[in-house]
Amino acid sequence: MPVSKEFRQISHQRSQGAARASLVLAGGRARLGELHQQGSAKAILPRVGGDLPEVVFLNTSGGLASGDRLAYRLDLGPGVRAVATTQTAERAYRAEGAAALVEAGFRVGAGGWLDWLPQETILFDGARLDRRTRIELAEGAGCLMLETIILGRAAMGETLARIALRDRREISRDGRPVFTEPLSITDATLRRGAAALDGARAFASIVLVAADAADRLGRLRALLPETGPETSPEPGVDWAASALPGRLVCRVMAADGFALRRQVARCLAVLRDGPLPRVWQN
Repeated sequence: MPVSKEFRQISHQRSQGAARASLVLAGGRARLGELHQQGSAKAILPRVGGDLPEVVFLNTSGGLASGDRLAYRLDLGPGVRAVATTQTAERAYRAEGAAALVEAGFRVGAGGWLDWLPQETILFDGARLDRRTRIELAEGAGCLMLETIILGRAAMGETLARIALRDRREISRDGRPVFTEPLSITDATLRRGAAALDGARAFASIVLVAADAADRLGRLRALLPETGPETSPEPGVDWAASALPGRLVCRVMAADGFALRRQVARCLAVLRDGPLPRVWQN
């Protein structure tokens, strides 16, 4: 039976969501200051008031499709230290129209600290995703930022031929840029071989902004003394790290997401104190 003209004109339902939370210091402990949730975006606070509060963001729509809009926001008051993450890996599905848009914004008050450790973003063939992550630091504040991208699920035999990813990450202090990383991956990028991803299906960027960031580079290299896929503690993984005063950047590439995750966990164990967020351990 042919599809009617009226049915063809029905627009696809788009998912929209925004979640915003704030933590403030009261009585020497972090307390919830504000929590706002709308649409498919949620914020869960399983550990507030402890030594390192956790804020877990999630997208209840089950993934990102064409035209979806998603926004996360977390504000930390002066002296607040916290870790923020996502409940599970985010999935970007094939988009026939406009790209899905995601914004993640964070503000860290004076003397505060943020670990932004989202779980992986998995891109499916035909995905179109525009994402922007911004961390604003006040005087004396610091942060650790992770972003992990997986190009298809290796265990399912998926390969990508069409993709459009624009992913911009920014860290600033008192309005001045500290770190900016614009990333763009297109169909052509996947075909550039050694000039781009060199066949890697998963990659991650870790950025540490702290007064002793350069000192931690030595600790990182002591744990992982060699670079290159042949000598890495995790087979099939390549990594490199560098540092300037107040900033450290680590890149990790792997043949699949599982190996990458193990290597990233090793790096994070050196660069931060305490265990990974509980949702990472499920």
